[in-house]
Amino acid sequence: SRHPPQVPTLLSIWVPLSSSIPDEWSRVGPVGPSEQLELTFALRQQGVDLLGETLRRVSDPDSPQYAKYLRLEEVSSLVRPSDLTQKVVRRWLQSHGVSACLSVLTRDFLQCTMPAQVAEALLPGARFHRYVRDGRSQVRSSAPYSVHDEVHQHLDFVGGLHRLPPRGQDVASHGRNRHPKPGLHLGVTPAILRARYNLTASDVGSSQNNSQAVAQFLEQYYHAADLAEFMSMFGGSFPHLSLVDRVVGTQGAGRAGLEASLDVEYIMSTGANIPTWVFTNPGRHESQEPFLQWMVLISNMSALPWVHTVSYGDDEDSLSNAYMTRINTEFMKAGVRGISLLFASGDSGAGCRHLTKEENCFRPSFPASSPYVTTVGGTSFKNPFKMTYEVTDYISGGGFSNVFKTPDYQASAVKAYMQTVGGGLPPLTYFNTSGRAYPDLAALSDNYWVVSNRMPVPWVSGTSASTPVVGGMLALINDRRLLKGLPPLGFLNPRLYKLQGEAMFDVTEGCHLSCLDETVQGRGFCAAPSWDPVTGWGTPNYPALLAALLDQ
Repeated sequence: SRHPPQVPTLLSIWVPLSSSIPDEWSRVGPVGPSEQLELTFALRQQGVDLLGETLRRVSDPDSPQYAKYLRLEEVSSLVRPSDLTQKVVRRWLQSHGVSACLSVLTRDFLQCTMPAQVAEALLPGARFHRYVRDGRSQVRSSAPYSVHDEVHQHLDFVGGLHRLPPRGQDVASHGRNRHPKPGLHLGVTPAILRARYNLTASDVGSSQNNSQAVAQFLEQYYHAADLAEFMSMFGGSFPHLSLVDRVVGTQGAGRAGLEASLDVEYIMSTGANIPTWVFTNPGRHESQEPFLQWMVLISNMSALPWVHTVSYGDDEDSLSNAYMTRINTEFMKAGVRGISLLFASGDSGAGCRHLTKEENCFRPSFPASSPYVTTVGGTSFKNPFKMTYEVTDYISGGGFSNVFKTPDYQASAVKAYMQTVGGGLPPLTYFNTSGRAYPDLAALSDNYWVVSNRMPVPWVSGTSASTPVVGGMLALINDRRLLKGLPPLGFLNPRLYKLQGEAMFDVTEGCHLSCLDETVQGRGFCAAPSWDPVTGWGTPNYPALLAALLDQ
């Protein structure tokens, strides 16, 4: 670990807890002093505690304020940085000759372009280099940075310095050495999903005010021709749309990404007939962070889809607490507006972090571990080629945050799991018993059919499959709510946990993977009756869940 010097006039904002540059990225060399960079400055917000309390009230079905959401302008007035903060940060930037900055409605982000030598003078310690992986180039600093004492209290972090895109969560992998047998189903398709979760041909969208969205990073693009082919092959039994309603960002040329194809095809076949947006975030510049770009967009667009699904994550220990805390605030801003954010739980089970040669612990993923999103795990059919009951998919991400405490809405569920499993828990040195536990629910994540680059591809697996399926079902429930004159679901977790497993297919078999060591021998947590940190509350029984969520 590398830590900045403790000097009185500087305060470090972002300290990598592990190597800030993943091994698969190769450093090419320093960038030229005049090369233009784009950095994102996250200004310290006001009213964050009140924002959290507002989210609690509008998300709790027992609250008189339930579903009384705020408009973006109201959110802006709640969290906008103080005039002093805005002045100090702008004066600091201008004193270094930085004036090419774009702000946002909420005034809590500034996106500024500047030469590399100016950025390094502005942020002592930063040294920008170019890194490449798989033919893709990024500009980052491998060293911690600092800001002057008079400025640090007005900033949460500066984006565009350290985080290089991970390889995803090993999502959308295919080929698990399974071979179909004659007379049995040959993988998961929309028809299989609709049958398993009890959606009928009439369970499709019809509201004029509804939409859903997926977000793509890591230069993942979908192809319209693939979507049309997929719906032609697999969408014949239910009304559907074959075109994406809106693309936000720039769709790159070249081959379609398997994950992008998966996300779009399955949110649009589960949330059938509902207009769908695709946020595609390659980043306009090598120094941009695509996830942060998406977050800034979501936080500042006045008209947005009600449901967003995202298959993206990083190890918690690779991120600064300041960064994650600020991203949580952005999630809260979405929640108080009635927006549902769903994140894949990851495909590494409980994960594994090697602390020393002899000592390991589990490795939670963020944003899956955020208390302010709904996290989706994965299941498999007990018999992979029959529509049997579901068991744990061994890759399903889950566990306990090392940073965020157990939120009130899930405290009793987590306590009940601990008591039920008791001696069957992994050693307590491997996880934080008081952390936010995830996932919240799950869906099938194994053996999907996808059309990508005009070719049907079998055996695609990962929680990036289960997440858009759950997102599509929530979008259908929103559709019915809107037709009934009710507001959308918004942040689902407080209401989901109050259902206590009602309307869900409980998953009680199987464990997910973890550290391959003498102590746990590759086994993480195991499924159990009611909630568990492998499949959450289980998988949705759509008509029962619709009925449970349509009464207020």
